[in-house]
Amino acid sequence: MEIVQAGDPVLRKVARPMSVDEIRSVSTQHLIEQMRDTMRAAPGVGLAAPQIGESIQLAVIEDRSDYIKDISSEQLSARQRSPVDFHVIINPKIYIAGETTVDFFEGCLSVAGFAALVRRGASVRVECLNERAEPITITAQGWYARILQHEIDHLNGTLYIDRMRTRSFTTMENVNLFWKSRTIEQVREDLGIDS
Repeated sequence: MEIVQAGDPVLRKVARPMSVDEIRSVSTQHLIEQMRDTMRAAPGVGLAAPQIGESIQLAVIEDRSDYIKDISSEQLSARQRSPVDFHVIINPKIYIAGETTVDFFEGCLSVAGFAALVRRGASVRVECLNERAEPITITAQGWYARILQHEIDHLNGTLYIDRMRTRSFTTMENVNLFWKSRTIEQVREDLGIDS
């Protein structure tokens, strides 16, 4: 499947909710499989239906262990990042838990090749349906909470560039070249961004 890029109007629409019958349909189950395969091939940790041109409230998420094997234990700890099994969220409602926020570099498969610091809630609760149209509640912290916020933003017509610290906007190449080994505090200081 082709991942649409920033500028495509579908990325700026609020996606429509899905009915139980629609969720359980063969076509939706097939779409979920295709989205999973597309996300893995990209590779990415999440993919929302608007990113493949479908304006529906559906996203797939997975943070595989092979994605984090080359990240230092210090960076994993700072990001509160650990593997997340593949799962589907449909018609989600998100609640930020507490007032703690965290800045980290974020990229997007629909803004290919770029990244920026984005401030997100450190903990969230998500109430949604799974791929069988069963109600589930997800509580998440750290990187997993960030992924959920990012993907649910897509379902509401929002991209990370709407929330980014504009002075930090950079190419992925430069993230790896200049910022990857620095703490977020050092990055903010170097770029003149307030905490």
